[in-house]
Amino acid sequence: MSLIPPGTRKSRRSRPLPDLQLLEAFVAVCDAGSMALAAQRQGMSQSAISQAVKTLETELDLQLLDREVRPAVTTHAGRVLRERATRLLGQARAMVEQVRATARHEHAQIHLGCVDSFAATVGPRLIRAMSGSAQQILMWSGLTPMLTEQLRGRELDFAICTDSSIDDPRIVQRLLFSESWVAVFPKGHPVKTLQSARELSELPAGLPLIRYSQRSVIGQQIERFLRHVGVQVPRTYEFDATDPLLSLVASGLGWALSTPLCLWQSRQYLDDVVVIPIPATRLGQRHFFLLSREDEWAGLDERIARITRDVIRQDTGPAIRQCMPGLPPDALFCPNEETP
Repeated sequence: MSLIPPGTRKSRRSRPLPDLQLLEAFVAVCDAGSMALAAQRQGMSQSAISQAVKTLETELDLQLLDREVRPAVTTHAGRVLRERATRLLGQARAMVEQVRATARHEHAQIHLGCVDSFAATVGPRLIRAMSGSAQQILMWSGLTPMLTEQLRGRELDFAICTDSSIDDPRIVQRLLFSESWVAVFPKGHPVKTLQSARELSELPAGLPLIRYSQRSVIGQQIERFLRHVGVQVPRTYEFDATDPLLSLVASGLGWALSTPLCLWQSRQYLDDVVVIPIPATRLGQRHFFLLSREDEWAGLDERIARITRDVIRQDTGPAIRQCMPGLPPDALFCPNEETP
């Protein structure tokens, strides 16, 4: 037995929300311009679509169509509802597709490509953190140019790279973390704390700079940094990877510019080198990005980004600082919020 007196309207809180199918029928009538054409497009009878609109008007206690004119036109309330219902229906369809995509991909095999320094340090902990899901993740490593091409060619589903200049509007780029350049010298070599990055040009002569090769993004970025701070040194040894580069520094054959993550990858040499932080400059950092194709994998990119930052903050970062205590707090830095 109802306690609401006859003729009394229900409060807004107690009114039921309109059925999405009723909203879909109403928007179809608005888009088609007539009940008959809307019924044809929706695969319904004209009487059924007319009844749907009347039911919606009853539920909302509003007149949505002015039926005094032919064909019927929307009232002011109808125009407002059409605009907002169109957006709501679009969001509902996207939600359903995302849920279906999640179900489709739950047991899928995911191919993740990473630059070598990430794959060797953060990668294992990332895979372990994601191992509780039903997804099987295969990790590949390589240089950034190769990984971005594999992502374009759909050989990879995700790529973690150190360059965001990929020219493809379908690829979403998300900043994961950043790290600063550091100078590395043989243990016992007379080097001083740097007050400015430009002091790199005043280092003692006789010790050549051992470079990353120009085939690697890190090599290209370090060259831009050296030009930026006005350091000009002759080219001698060049390597694609950190292990051979750092082995020469540890042997006293030169000095190098690298990053905390690269040094952590080759930490077997850290007892034989000295790591000198470089004061911050505009080009004094290397940035890691997660690349993925837009609107695929139902939010898995956000999960990978979140887990990666957690690993950096809680595991890799503290381990690096314990091993290299002279690094400043921002030598390895994660943004607090998502940065696409």
